[in-house]
Amino acid sequence: MLALGSGPEQRIRLVLQWRQISWITCWITLCAVEALPACPFSCKCDTQSLEVDCSGLGLTTVPPDLPVATRTLLLLNNKLSALPSWAFANLSSLQRLDLSNNFLDQLPGSIFGDLTNLTELQLRNNSIRTLDRDLLQHLPLLRHLDLSINGLAQLPPGVFDGLPALRSLSLRSNRLQNLDRLTFEPLASLQLLQVGDNPWECDCNLRDFKHWMEWFSYRGGRLDQLACTLPKELRGKDMRMVPMEMFNYCSQLEDENSSAGLDSSGPPCTKASPEPVKPKPGAEPEPEPSTACPQKQRYRPVSVRRAIGTVIIAGVVCGIVCIMMVVAAAYGCIYASLMAKYHRELKKRQPLMGDPEGEHEEQKQISSVA
Repeated sequence: MLALGSGPEQRIRLVLQWRQISWITCWITLCAVEALPACPFSCKCDTQSLEVDCSGLGLTTVPPDLPVATRTLLLLNNKLSALPSWAFANLSSLQRLDLSNNFLDQLPGSIFGDLTNLTELQLRNNSIRTLDRDLLQHLPLLRHLDLSINGLAQLPPGVFDGLPALRSLSLRSNRLQNLDRLTFEPLASLQLLQVGDNPWECDCNLRDFKHWMEWFSYRGGRLDQLACTLPKELRGKDMRMVPMEMFNYCSQLEDENSSAGLDSSGPPCTKASPEPVKPKPGAEPEPEPSTACPQKQRYRPVSVRRAIGTVIIAGVVCGIVCIMMVVAAAYGCIYASLMAKYHRELKKRQPLMGDPEGEHEEQKQISSVA
């Protein structure tokens, strides 16, 4: 129990303590609100899966207020055409990024530099024509990469060197005409490769990649159809089904090019005709060296009909040999059965020992059977 005179002082102390507690409570509340991840305007956020869905909103830029702890970011079906290099900075926890169905034409080389935990990257159905060599160098955990339905005409050397965990890669519906096997050799974990619907030129530039495809299929990798567009003899045919004999001219062409480089000691040939040199008076005109470019023979792959004809002829020859072997075996069996039958009859009609007529008759029967 407090004294009567101490009532006002006690009330003042309680008021001061209440104010202090209120200020502390407000400060803690403000700190907690700031610590909570803020969801960008018009986007949908899932606090349990840490997914931010900003798809189909007609965005032209990436929202700047993305939560740092985001694991899945969906930006598909928007109007993104150009992205700055810092568009995904500080999103080190991001695991899945979907940029499909936009208007992206070129990506900065360091745009994915902070996404070290990214496992899936979707760039499907954009207008990407070239890839920076360093674009994918900082994604060691990436497993799925989709670059289909773009305008890629070639892949820079070493673009996949930083993807040791990549399992599936889609390059469908681009403008690829040939590929270098060195670009795909670092992909030791690759299991699925999609390269269909490209204007492939099945010539010497694609020969080494054909070897890599055969090795990839041999170790259990899945590969869709790589249909040739050129030359006309191979149009529509799967590159893996083309026999290696049709690339024999490639080594011949390489040998001739190397020998031509060694023998070219004179001036280089030019298509433009040089100006004639006026001869000096009293001097015999010297023969001018020929600078015209010799017409190189255009090598064409061996016809598919010729390869098929060779296979048919080999099959016919093997069939004839097999038939002859069967006939010979049948003849041997028949001859053995006849001889056995003859010996059985001979034992039944065996004459007495020392009978000359019987021996003479036996010799006649043996000669008749022979």
